[in-house]
Amino acid sequence: MKDTPLTPSALPLAGVRVVEFCQVAAGPFCGMLLADFGAEVVKIEPQEGDGLRQWPPLNNGFSENFASLNRSKRSVALDLKNPGHREFARALVLEADVLVENNRPGVMSRLGLGWESFRDVKPGLVYCSISAFGQTGPRAAGGGFDLTIQAAAGVMSVTGEPDGAPVKCGVPVSDFTAGLYGAFSIAAMLARVRAGGKGGHLDVPMFATTIAIGALQTSEYFGTGNNPQRLGSAHPRNAPYQAFRARDGWFAVAAGNDRLWRAVCDVVAMPELLADPRFTSTLLRARNQVALKDLLESRFAEADSTDWLARFDKAGVPNAPINDFESALADPQAVHLQLVREMRLPDGARTRTVACPVWIDGQPVPVDTRPPLLGEHEQLLRDQVAQRDQEPAL
Repeated sequence: MKDTPLTPSALPLAGVRVVEFCQVAAGPFCGMLLADFGAEVVKIEPQEGDGLRQWPPLNNGFSENFASLNRSKRSVALDLKNPGHREFARALVLEADVLVENNRPGVMSRLGLGWESFRDVKPGLVYCSISAFGQTGPRAAGGGFDLTIQAAAGVMSVTGEPDGAPVKCGVPVSDFTAGLYGAFSIAAMLARVRAGGKGGHLDVPMFATTIAIGALQTSEYFGTGNNPQRLGSAHPRNAPYQAFRARDGWFAVAAGNDRLWRAVCDVVAMPELLADPRFTSTLLRARNQVALKDLLESRFAEADSTDWLARFDKAGVPNAPINDFESALADPQAVHLQLVREMRLPDGARTRTVACPVWIDGQPVPVDTRPPLLGEHEQLLRDQVAQRDQEPAL
């Protein structure tokens, strides 16, 4: 029996209303994740728009960067210093289930839209604040971007080659990690509200969520007292487990246990490595991985990377080419997962985007990939004004 096709109304967050006061990455990504799972998201933008709208590449003047983080939302442009606009924003929140904001601590309170202003009048509200360092503490007032948070949270100290300069992760891991933690925490709180409990204020610091995903590194420090070091593509506790150079380029192989290590030795036809005292355990292989890399690469230089990948595939050893994004998006598995979807921009221009990567009950999550024009949904404001004007005077 074939599963019933997933529809937006069948998604887990269908019926949930979200008001998003966010710009650039962490907050908009959080809001988009909620929208992907069925929530109705109204994005409140300053009248000049979310700053991400100016980021290239521009398609007929519309930012594809902005589009990639703001699909299926509605946009209302407001001047929150204007009492009337502020009143409208507040009315939207009072009708919503969730508020997401990524301003510096104190900004929303100064606007009369802070958690304390909703706590008593709407106890079921889930109010999520994403910020650089959190709502309290000695660094709470400080701002931050992905680069500076990666630096502060330790990520840059373990990223790059051992003798190279500190580098950041190539994708904005701090921004998107905070967005993921925010969306997960909101979903957890909504479950509490649906069970009859109260809402609450979620404090999601980018600094803390970035440290939290460094669990293997922090546990190494706690266990040894030593700071983890940059290892390039290598692993501190497994080898061979990194990128290797073949005759024509690079590929990656990950032999994370003794069985896979033996398979590697079979593939490269170097049984003598099994008896080498430097490599007889996972711990010793990791400790001597520079020497091991040199030995393996002397053999890898004899054939092209595609040849080695085929051999490792046959032996059941996890491996991969070093894909660029064009290659990754065209991978047969990416095609099967239906990751790339058509996106139609507000002016009708066509482009593509990566949709929700999660499947539910054997089907990809259906998403509305269209992003909004700035202020496209001003009708929400006009409707509220009209409704207020029709209300009888007290």
